[in-house]
Amino acid sequence: MGIDAGFDMVPRLSKGVVDRHNWDRFINFIKEHYKDDAQIEIKPNYIIFKAGEHPILPFEGHKFLRFSSKVSGPTAAATRVESYIDTVTRIAKVHFGSRVQYWNEGFDHFGNYDWNEVHESIRSYEQVRHAVVISPFLLLDKLGIPIFEIKDILGKGKGLVARFNISKGTRILVEKPLLTVRSMPPNELEPVLAARLKALSKASQRQFLSLRNNFPGKYPFSGIVKTNALPCGPGSPVGGVYPTACLINHSCIPNSHHSWNSNVEHETIHAVRPIEAGEEITISYDRGDPYIVRQAFLNEAFGFDCNCSGCSLPPSELQASNARRILIQGLDDTIGDPFRMMVSPKEVLGDCHSLLQVLEEEYGGCATASSARLYYDAFQVSITHGDQARASVFAERAYKARVVCEGEDSPETQRVKSLALKPSEHSSFGLCSTKWKTTREMVPKSLNTAQFEKWLFGEQS
Repeated sequence: MGIDAGFDMVPRLSKGVVDRHNWDRFINFIKEHYKDDAQIEIKPNYIIFKAGEHPILPFEGHKFLRFSSKVSGPTAAATRVESYIDTVTRIAKVHFGSRVQYWNEGFDHFGNYDWNEVHESIRSYEQVRHAVVISPFLLLDKLGIPIFEIKDILGKGKGLVARFNISKGTRILVEKPLLTVRSMPPNELEPVLAARLKALSKASQRQFLSLRNNFPGKYPFSGIVKTNALPCGPGSPVGGVYPTACLINHSCIPNSHHSWNSNVEHETIHAVRPIEAGEEITISYDRGDPYIVRQAFLNEAFGFDCNCSGCSLPPSELQASNARRILIQGLDDTIGDPFRMMVSPKEVLGDCHSLLQVLEEEYGGCATASSARLYYDAFQVSITHGDQARASVFAERAYKARVVCEGEDSPETQRVKSLALKPSEHSSFGLCSTKWKTTREMVPKSLNTAQFEKWLFGEQS
C-alpha cells in the first residue's frame, strides 16, 4: 500500500490576476531550481517529477489541488521522491504561505481534498483549452470560445451548458444587470420598467425582451422580471435582470451558486461541484423546502413545475429527501435561536454538526453555500462565549466555502477571512459569557481528524 505525503492548496487558487502571477512565479522558480535534474521533465501543460508516483505541477494554477506521492517502499526510496515532496512544499510555502497544507499519512495527517476531486483536477491538466478572463463579464478559453454555450433545453427553453469540464470553485460567469428594480405590484412596476427600458440601448432592450416570460398578459415587462430576476443579495427586495445569468435554469440540487457582489454590483456564478462537458449549468431558485412546498413556490414565483433529479426520485427516496429537508429547516431554526445560543451553546454546536451531516446526505458536494452559512453560525456561537480557538477554525472553514461559491473578491468572503485571523474583532466577542475563553493559538495540534472534529463541535474538551 505505502504511505502518501504531499501538500494541498487550500483554498484553491483563483483565475484572478494576483493568483495567476504568484503561480507563474512559483512555476518559474521550480523550473530554475530543477533545470539540471534529469528526473524533471517539462511538458506542454505541466512539470512532471519522474520519481515515486510521478507527481505533477500544472502551468495553470487554478487547476491545482494536490502535489503528492507514496513516499515509502523501494521505488520511492530509489527515486528520492520524498526529497522532491519536501523541497517543493517549502518553495510553495514561500509563495503561498498558509494556503499550502502539508500532510503525511504516516503521521495520521490527511489531505483536504477527496481523491476523486484530485484525480479530476489532474485530468484537467491535459486539456489544451483553459478559461481566462478577457472581458469583465464572460470567461473565454484560449480560442475565444465561452466555457459554456447557450442551448435549447427540452421543456425549459434556453439554458447554459458546459463546453468542457469545469472544476469545483470555477467562476463561470460575471455579469452586470441590464436593470435593477424593487419588488412592487405589477401595475406599479410596469410603468417603472417602461421608463427604465426606454433609457437602455437598443441592444440591451432586445436582450431584455428576448428573455422568457412565464406570465404573459396585461403586464409583459413585469412578467419578464418575475420570471427572470435574481435577488441582489440574500433576502434583498431589489432584483436584477441579466442577459446571460437569467438563462441559467433551476435545479433543487444545483451544480452552481449565484451571488451578488455589492462592492462592484455584479452577479457571479460559481461551480459548487465538478461539472462535466455537456452538462447543464444550474442554480437554485427555491428555499430548500420539501417537494410539495417547493413545487408550489416555484410555480407561483416563476411559473414552472420542476422535474430536476431531486424532484424525480422514486417515492421512497423522495420521502427520505423530504424528511431530510424538514430536519434541515428544523435544525436551522434551532441554531438561529439566540436564547439557546446564550444558555446552551454546546447543544447548538451539536446541532451544527448534525446539520452539516444532513446537508451532505441531501445535497452531496453541492451544499457549499449552506455549509458556509452553517460554519459562520458555529463561529458566532463560539465567539459569543469567548472561544477564539474554535471561532477561528469555523471562520476559516466559512472562508474556504465562500471562496468556492462566491470567489475571493466577495465582500463576505473577505469579512470571514479577517475573522479567521482576528476572531476577537467580532462585535459579539464574549457577549454571552467567557466560560469557553481561549486564544486563537489554543487550537489543538496533536489530534487526528476524528478527534479534531469532536473537539471542534464540543463533543470533547
